[in-house]
Amino acid sequence: MLENLVKEYKKMQNKYGDPNLDSITFGGCKNNPEICFVFMNPTGRNITANKEWTGLKAPWIGTKNVWNLFFEIGVINEEIYQEIRSKKGKEWTEDFANKVYKSVEDNKVYITNLAKCTQIDARALKDKVFKEYLDLFFKEINIVNPKKIILFGNQVSSIVLDEKICVSNVRKKEFNYKGFKFYSVYYPVGNGFFNIDKAIEDIKWIIKN
Repeated sequence: MLENLVKEYKKMQNKYGDPNLDSITFGGCKNNPEICFVFMNPTGRNITANKEWTGLKAPWIGTKNVWNLFFEIGVINEEIYQEIRSKKGKEWTEDFANKVYKSVEDNKVYITNLAKCTQIDARALKDKVFKEYLDLFFKEINIVNPKKIILFGNQVSSIVLDEKICVSNVRKKEFNYKGFKFYSVYYPVGNGFFNIDKAIEDIKWIIKN
């Protein structure tokens, strides 16, 4: 069933993303994971956006900073983390991407974006574009059925939960919405990198509790 959603995401790439890039979808444990991480939207920094990449097209492949967070919360081990740190983006291979996401899967974690439209850079998407993905997003998480869902940042949290969210006011608060347990956490990369320690603290608490 997820494969059907991938087809829809590919169609939406041409409408909302850069037509020269592929849509990047999801990766990790697809069957009742302990945690689902929901980011904003992918960018061309992800090597799998290249149309010549025929392997896994999952979030954050070929990047570095977000893996600091995933290492600190135990999604990847020391060996994989150090390999990521040592590689330039273009040095990721399809086999290495599979190795990284096998660790993600083994640790019962699922990683996705609210919007799957890959942009050439990290420009902000308007709310109306994210909202175009909401129906497909809820179909996706109903198929995957995660136990807890972590939403990164004010914008994604507000759109998914359909209410104005300021992360600093709702840290470690559980939202029961549409049959799922949601939490809102600081965005840990880009302009939000200075909040990564707070994001790690909150995620560790959410996992423990």
